[in-house]
Amino acid sequence: MERRDFIKAGLLCLPFAGLSGWLVNDRLEKLSDITDSRGRVYLRPPGALPEKEFISTCIKCGRCGEVCPNDTLNFFDEISSPALVGTPYFIPREKACMLCMKCTQICPSGALVKVESDDGDVISKVVKIGTAEVDKNICNSYNGIACGVCVRACPYSGIALSAGTWEKPVVNVTACVGCGLCEQICIHAPQAIRVKPAQIQRA
Repeated sequence: MERRDFIKAGLLCLPFAGLSGWLVNDRLEKLSDITDSRGRVYLRPPGALPEKEFISTCIKCGRCGEVCPNDTLNFFDEISSPALVGTPYFIPREKACMLCMKCTQICPSGALVKVESDDGDVISKVVKIGTAEVDKNICNSYNGIACGVCVRACPYSGIALSAGTWEKPVVNVTACVGCGLCEQICIHAPQAIRVKPAQIQRA
């Protein structure tokens, strides 16, 4: 490795080194305010307890990831986040949550609150991964190009995400659970609709 590359690699590690200390202090409620170098936001699985409780309750068994039919869940490692090693997360732009609720039903520790898969239970305050937010400055439908793919991708289209004039997406913050399907399908780059993690909202 050339000296230039070595220094560059070291600089990339610095944020994570500082982050590990920050994560274990009394600001744990903002753990989900973590993005990688590409700006991707990490979300917890559906039914996750508030962040402090989640971290102390999760036993890092990995069962939630094993049972996920969409292979959505990833697990933090020592490089990405030393303080969160073994805990599950997902990046909606890569793979969104299908809201099958299987992870909540197999979790042995209670870190994920058990939720049935019927719509009435999913659209509840228990399942609040986050809330979708539209960037009207770059959204095609808000800039004269009718799109609407995010509305059609929403599992609760017309309830959590509705289409206004020119297919302008309108988020119902009460009904949106933050599955990220809208963010995954968005044809704009960078995506014009993103899920803001529930942990940030609680902070």
